[in-house]
Amino acid sequence: MSDTMKAAVFVKPGTIAVEEIPKARVQQDDDVVIRVVRACVCGSDLWFYRGLSGQEPNSQIGHEAIGVVEEVGSAVESVKTGDFVIVPFPFSCGKCPVCKAGFESVCPHGGYFSASQAEYLRVPEADGTLVKVPGSPEDYDDATLASLLTISDVMSTGYHAAASAEVKPGDTAVVMGDGAVGLCGVIAAKMRGATRIIAMSRHEDRAALAREFGATDIVPERDQAAIDKVLAMTDGYGADAVLECVGSKQSFDTAIALVRRGGVIGRVGLPHDVTISAEGTFYGNIGIKGGPAPVRHYDIDGGLLDAVLKHEINPGRVFTAEYDLDHIQDAYEAMDQRKVIKALIRF
Repeated sequence: MSDTMKAAVFVKPGTIAVEEIPKARVQQDDDVVIRVVRACVCGSDLWFYRGLSGQEPNSQIGHEAIGVVEEVGSAVESVKTGDFVIVPFPFSCGKCPVCKAGFESVCPHGGYFSASQAEYLRVPEADGTLVKVPGSPEDYDDATLASLLTISDVMSTGYHAAASAEVKPGDTAVVMGDGAVGLCGVIAAKMRGATRIIAMSRHEDRAALAREFGATDIVPERDQAAIDKVLAMTDGYGADAVLECVGSKQSFDTAIALVRRGGVIGRVGLPHDVTISAEGTFYGNIGIKGGPAPVRHYDIDGGLLDAVLKHEINPGRVFTAEYDLDHIQDAYEAMDQRKVIKALIRF
């Protein structure tokens, strides 16, 4: 068996390489190593690809994966060699008060993966992190495997936006962002009973998928024009819930302006240059919740795994192109140029 593996490595902004590096190994007794079956490129990966956020040169990248357990540490109890698992983008102890409250993504003993675009991946704190899938990858078709991959991050993140925004039956929900997370947010808003779902999209392919997922209205306008349009659609009151899935100043300022008084914004877009007015939210009784998604909680306790396995939702449709690891540069370029919504990496 080889002692090396192929892995995607960030070289510099605009350049991703595939290198042969030492194979991932168990380092602690609560670790496992998985053989990656599917991985993908995330919209948040584009921040460092574009040079807009820090990433160490020549470092491994990627935080979304599903795979098969290859090696198991001596203290691991929940999985065994050969098990099929989802690897949430955060790792967590699963035991502390934060994890028990359902917020594993901010576990004080945990962290975030940045090595999933590789043939093998070390998973620390495996018992508090992994989500076990019945059977093996061979038992599922490609569409189901793609949907299982989304609940390692984007589907769970979209659901976190809807849950944080407190979407409930009968609500009007606005989804800011038509990337994979925003599109999954549309699915989540529908799952939680919103009867009107307004997707903010100016790209027809993404708008079409939003409609397929449950959006009742598409608003292509931006800034004040978008605000005016949504207010007109809601008799001047604004939306009951807003799912902010972008993180930009433009997106967040728009969200604040079109949520109704007493409404809630669920934010999951990684914030960049966003300032929140204490007085503005105070006098509008506007709630703002959200952050990194507690993937394991939503997959298991929130029912996302069951919903995928029962084919009640099909979030894998956000993958509109497929690559192998040797063509990871092409995958990043295609997403950067908005030629694809989300790029899947098949191993």
